[in-house]
Amino acid sequence: MRGYLLLNPADDVGVALKPLGAGTPVAAGLILAEDIPAGHKFALRAISAGEPIRKYGLPIGGASRDIRAGAWVHVHNVETRLSGEEEYLYRPESGFSPPSVDIPMFPGFVRPSGRIGIRNEVWIIPTVGCVNHQAERLATLAHARRPEGVDRVAAFPHPHGCSQLGEDHENTRRVLAGLARHPNAGGIFLLGLGCENNSMADFLRLLEAAPGANPNLRHLLTQEAGDEMAESLELLDGIMAAAAGARRSPVPVSGLCAGMKCGASDGLSGVTANPLLGAFSDWLVDRGGLTVLTEVPEMFGAERGLLNRAADEGVFRRGAAMINDFKRYFLRHRQPVYENPSPGNKEGGITTLEDKSIGCVQKGGTRAVVDVLAYGGTAVKPGVNLLSGPGNDLVSVSEMTAAGAHLVLFSTGRGNPLGGPAPVIKVSSNSDLARRKRHWIDYDAGPLADDLPMSAALAGLVELFLAVISGKRTKSEENGFHDFAIFKDGVTL
Repeated sequence: MRGYLLLNPADDVGVALKPLGAGTPVAAGLILAEDIPAGHKFALRAISAGEPIRKYGLPIGGASRDIRAGAWVHVHNVETRLSGEEEYLYRPESGFSPPSVDIPMFPGFVRPSGRIGIRNEVWIIPTVGCVNHQAERLATLAHARRPEGVDRVAAFPHPHGCSQLGEDHENTRRVLAGLARHPNAGGIFLLGLGCENNSMADFLRLLEAAPGANPNLRHLLTQEAGDEMAESLELLDGIMAAAAGARRSPVPVSGLCAGMKCGASDGLSGVTANPLLGAFSDWLVDRGGLTVLTEVPEMFGAERGLLNRAADEGVFRRGAAMINDFKRYFLRHRQPVYENPSPGNKEGGITTLEDKSIGCVQKGGTRAVVDVLAYGGTAVKPGVNLLSGPGNDLVSVSEMTAAGAHLVLFSTGRGNPLGGPAPVIKVSSNSDLARRKRHWIDYDAGPLADDLPMSAALAGLVELFLAVISGKRTKSEENGFHDFAIFKDGVTL
């Protein structure tokens, strides 16, 4: 393996691919002045206090003190240049003409709405958090007695559905409705209490008002039932029997939607795994598919290039508003917009939010941004879709699934075992993580740091993707992990 990478000829720093000791020669006339951990940066030249520092060819902050050539470049001598809201000018990139490509077929489930599913599961959705444990117990009992043809019975507990007001309450309802309409579910069981703000009658009207409703849906309010567990299991038996009749048939990958996520990132995430996810995004979009990119706070500092890929000025303006709206969310709570990266990110070599964001947005590839969605929105336009939401791993995976993602590709440099309502493919940024966490990681992007061509890495990831949408279980599915969380931003009564 090479000792370090220069990501762009304009960069002021190199990135260590393995631990490098003080005294190691790394470039012509340059010797490291101190030890550099793997994934961390070192100065390729002397940098004066106040000067910008470039990585990926873009500024990731400024020097907070003088930095000598060969020195470690990190939080002790670099500071962010981010602040509050900004003005954005639309400078559209030149248009891209998609290549003529073959569109693979795979065996999928064609739902009555015409939407395609890659799993045939039964989902138990609590309309309010008060019935969470009942929902989880029902999922365990029903999963054990599910008929052949039903892949899984899963419950998605959450603490919301009551004691919320306004937009915060509507966000909960929209996300739950997105799950209830998801084509990976062959049947839906809604479990409520009976006195919650998210009343069953209102929620059913919300489902009926949007296309894609699941016809194999039943509901029960526990306050109105006699023996709610027995009555629920009877309803679930009917749901499962109906779902078991679904069969896979050949369908094209065009129209499939993939969420693009990173979590527990390290200094190599923006070098290997995230660019690979970006290449996959381009691959799917070129074949008529949709990709979804969220984690808005992890766009701060890298948003201009992303926004200038907007398909038109209307999309650009909605994207700029999304960025500034999320900055106002931070400022409203009297928090700085740059309160990121996390301690684990920093330990892995990410120094500032700009550093993290420029690596993060690479998951969105290079194709046009075609739509900007509010939290709880649904992706319907082929191309790259921006979805408003935080960077939190559980919330991001959940909201992308509710937006219609059939599966989520999740890059990680330090590892994260979580799953989601939809299958999650974990892609490691480094091979050490892939070796240590074989039971977490589905695909290793680490060889990209050791001269593996991107085309070869992409071919392997596409092969895995085609297997997963055809029924192969991901590691998180094998582990039985199906986490779910809802973003809360409002008063609790």
